[in-house]
Amino acid sequence: MAAAPGWLVARVVVLAVLVLARFLVGHLHVSAHLAHVRSHQGLLAWDADWYRRIALGGYAVPAKSLRFFPVFPLLAWPGRVLGGAGVSALLLLSANGGALLLGGLIHRVALEHTGDEALARRAAWLVALAPPAFVMVMGYAEPVAVSLAVVALLAAARGRWWWAAAAALAYGAMRPIGLLLAAPLAVQAALHLRGLDGKALLARAAAVAAAPAGAAVYLGWAALRFGDGLLPYKAQQIKGLRGPTVNPLVVFGHVVRRLAAGDIGKGHYPWVVLAVIALVVMARRWPLSYTVFALATLATALASYNLNSVERYLWGCFPFVLVAAGVTGSGRRRQLAVLVASTVAMAGYALAAFLGSYVP
Repeated sequence: MAAAPGWLVARVVVLAVLVLARFLVGHLHVSAHLAHVRSHQGLLAWDADWYRRIALGGYAVPAKSLRFFPVFPLLAWPGRVLGGAGVSALLLLSANGGALLLGGLIHRVALEHTGDEALARRAAWLVALAPPAFVMVMGYAEPVAVSLAVVALLAAARGRWWWAAAAALAYGAMRPIGLLLAAPLAVQAALHLRGLDGKALLARAAAVAAAPAGAAVYLGWAALRFGDGLLPYKAQQIKGLRGPTVNPLVVFGHVVRRLAAGDIGKGHYPWVVLAVIALVVMARRWPLSYTVFALATLATALASYNLNSVERYLWGCFPFVLVAAGVTGSGRRRQLAVLVASTVAMAGYALAAFLGSYVP
């Protein structure tokens, strides 16, 4: 299986980094409070801890917990019969199983669009070893969520619109930005309309509406339970999280100016510029629906001056991975160098996250 090698390497690297983080805290007395907390939580740190708590006790702290959409913690909900250990095990099993599935799906979608087996293999490696991909070893929703997005767009490209609708519905109820999937599906649905009957048009319309419908189910529940259906989005604006929503073009201008002045913005700013360059490449080489999806994702990520986790948001939009695989294809040495550099960077990000100094 094309996904297995990168998947295995990622798990070996991240687990080794976790051991190193705990050694640094326990034996070299790294004294920061967050370092103790995050290294102790390990693979269930940061967002994974929120998913664990929601699966165990529901949305008990609405001001913050509601920003985590329900499908992923529901996957771990049956584990409650075994207590916290059961929930934790199901979260990690779901995430790591989803990561293996995602590698296979990325390989398939790259192969179908390009017919290039070497590029497809590179994509499977890169989705596992990209710098932000260490979260796929943790109890994060990304592996399952991104897999659903790939399934939805791949099914749409094959004309299997009801499968696309089912995947998009689940995706919309899994991530706050899930409803963005409607944009690329609408682009895909607008192709080759001539001669379609009512049933075919209905299937396309259902696929386009599915992701917003999935989000609406959760927002409707929040309205009934807490009196405000927009609380899951308002929670993102709490101080210390993403903060107020701003014009993404203004934020991009700020990023460019700060980079020109030598400020890398805690490492976030170069990724933003790389993403914009990747969009240009994507528009020339990949389906329009992918470019629309990537543009919507980037604009949403830049809708706040707080760019914490922007690397994960961009990696979670799989067309960026396909572009990266496409531009690293000249010679084995170059490919190996890219994979090694990416793996080292992933280890660095993981160590910073386990020591509490980077928000994944």
